[in-house]
Amino acid sequence: MSTIRHASLTARQGTAALIAALVMAVGMGFGRFAFTGIYPVMVSDAVLTVHQGTLAASANYAGYLAGALLTAAVHPRHSRRLCMLALAGIVVCLGVTAALNAPWLIIAMRGITGAVSAVTMVAASLWLLQHRGHTSGAPMLYAGVGLGIVLSSEMLIAGRAFDLHSAGLWWVLAAGALILGAIALPSLALDARLVDSPGQRATLHGHESFPALGAGRLIALYGLAGFGYIITATYLPFFVRNAIGSIDPIQVWALFGLGAAPSCFIWHALHMRLGTRRALFLNLALQAIGVILPVVAPNPAGYLGSALIVGGTFMGTTTIAMLAARRVAHTMRVSILAVMTACFGIGQIVGPLVANAMYAPHHSFSGSLVTAAAALAAAGLFCIRVGTSGERQTAS
Repeated sequence: MSTIRHASLTARQGTAALIAALVMAVGMGFGRFAFTGIYPVMVSDAVLTVHQGTLAASANYAGYLAGALLTAAVHPRHSRRLCMLALAGIVVCLGVTAALNAPWLIIAMRGITGAVSAVTMVAASLWLLQHRGHTSGAPMLYAGVGLGIVLSSEMLIAGRAFDLHSAGLWWVLAAGALILGAIALPSLALDARLVDSPGQRATLHGHESFPALGAGRLIALYGLAGFGYIITATYLPFFVRNAIGSIDPIQVWALFGLGAAPSCFIWHALHMRLGTRRALFLNLALQAIGVILPVVAPNPAGYLGSALIVGGTFMGTTTIAMLAARRVAHTMRVSILAVMTACFGIGQIVGPLVANAMYAPHHSFSGSLVTAAAALAAAGLFCIRVGTSGERQTAS
């Protein structure tokens, strides 16, 4: 009987992780990051200028910050319904964006979409990691972001093959998000049948045998990480559009997502083996190399390497940090996941603004990429010398 119960529990956990990954794919892959792929098309269609696109990106990140702040006090038991509402919200936002022509309306809608995306990030994390207590599902959860980037990118490429303009591409994205959301919603609606009893939840994890990284350090380094990756994640297609010949820049963005999906499992395994401090340090150091690579090697190999390295590390940061945050969540009165997401959002707001300001004088992103790599290096410093009594907090 115990073998049957264990198999049933494993199946329910796997189902829950897959559902959470679909929520992430819709909210983050389609709702947030698909804009990076469609942005150059909107500029080519004269729907947005480069400057207006930067404002749209910053509005999205500002909305992301607002959404994270709004979810700071959400209890994990409400996370299921929040996931369902956010899925519907993303589909509506994508469809409305397709119908808009005025740049200021598009910018405003990107802000709203950013807020809904933050809700999906926080709600899906709360639902799987805290409400269900399925922490071993973290890599699958955050791999959903990379999956969403790959799927949305390939849908954009298919749309371009049919000569769709940017409005048509937004409709394609809305349809894709609707399909993925429709797959996830029935299982979310039956959440009561999925939840395991507290006694069945796993509580011991490899990283817990190492000293914990304190809440303050986690929040600070996560904010710097948000700034560190976002310039690459926003402007990568622009970096490569004149440097890789006949290759569609969206394909390079798809490569970014292709690196993100499996990386979550790799970084989770390293987290379990090395502990939070060392795993995060390695992750941030490698990510800094990926960010600065186009400056050191401004050629196709450098751009493709940057896409793979940054794509293969940025969701690894989230996979490690969010699980580490759950361990010290009891030290804060509000949701540490929401606070970290908010700080990440602040970094993402500042990133495009810095890139835009530094691009204007020389028409180059090199200075902003060097600054971003320095931010990631600084984030890595928060992982060093954490063996004080204040950092040795364990899960309650």
